Amino acid sequence: MPRKTYVAAIQEALSEEMRRDPRVFLIGEDVRIGVFPSTRGLHAEFGDKRVIDTPISELAVAGAGIGAAVTGLRPIVDLMFGTFLYLAFDQIANQAGAMRYMYGGQTKTPLVFMVQNGAGSSAGHHHSQAVHQFFMNMPQIKVILPSTPYDGKGLLKSAIRDDNPVLFLHSLSLGGKRGQVPAEEYLIPIGAADVKRVGKDVTICAVGPTVYTALDAAESLATEGVDAEVIDLRSLSPWDKETVLESVAKTGRFVAVDESYPTCSAASEWAATVAQEAFHDLKAPVQRVNNKDVPMPFSPVLEKAVVPSQTDVIAAVRKTLD
Repeated sequence: MPRKTYVAAIQEALSEEMRRDPRVFLIGEDVRIGVFPSTRGLHAEFGDKRVIDTPISELAVAGAGIGAAVTGLRPIVDLMFGTFLYLAFDQIANQAGAMRYMYGGQTKTPLVFMVQNGAGSSAGHHHSQAVHQFFMNMPQIKVILPSTPYDGKGLLKSAIRDDNPVLFLHSLSLGGKRGQVPAEEYLIPIGAADVKRVGKDVTICAVGPTVYTALDAAESLATEGVDAEVIDLRSLSPWDKETVLESVAKTGRFVAVDESYPTCSAASEWAATVAQEAFHDLKAPVQRVNNKDVPMPFSPVLEKAVVPSQTDVIAAVRKTLD
């Protein structure tokens, strides 16, 4: 099976879906030249009508994508950085996620919002925030945050084929990450987690770049005789609570690792669900590992200090063991 970078896997997903379905098109800021490598080369193959550069107006671009979706097309709206979604918040929250409900199921909104999410590139607070937790709170909007090239490609293809709005988030820090990607066609269902490491002593739940933080922590803990299970949720809305609860029933301990701020984070939702639905399985209180509660610094050293670290995860696991 060929090994490819995360960026190459995303490029493949986009080009394959655009070849498969003429209704799929890409719209966004500088998508023709591909400021981010995931869209490079698409304009040369598909031309002006299917790879469309837009003005710098995120609200307008999101609205154009929604209008195209409800009239029968399947747009991919590339808004570059996750924080730019704030500028399109009204269109996403009030229109995209609610249209199918408000019109009694008479219309669909099959579109993908694709952005970079979170830290890892030292781009400062305006570009390096993780935004996934905001959109988990919106009905009918699916949220995906993969960690591997394999998962990224399979989930993006599923997102493009979905009849609901999907927020596809990927991290700049994972762009060069390599992994096996099958040459043949495959899809990954939205909402299905993946157990990246099997263990029996503690469940560590993570998503996106924090999956690697959790895996590194698990390997370090193994040298101390602690066998950690690491679950990569892959999808945040819907999220696979059944897999998490099954794991906690086995291990009796739970640590949630999430690159967002502590209040109302994704980790908060996972922790609350485990505390509520797996209370009698737990041998210790659940633990959360989040960003420090400060604006994201520009300094690479300070940025690294803000996001969850291997040391933070190990400390949280030790609390469950004590």
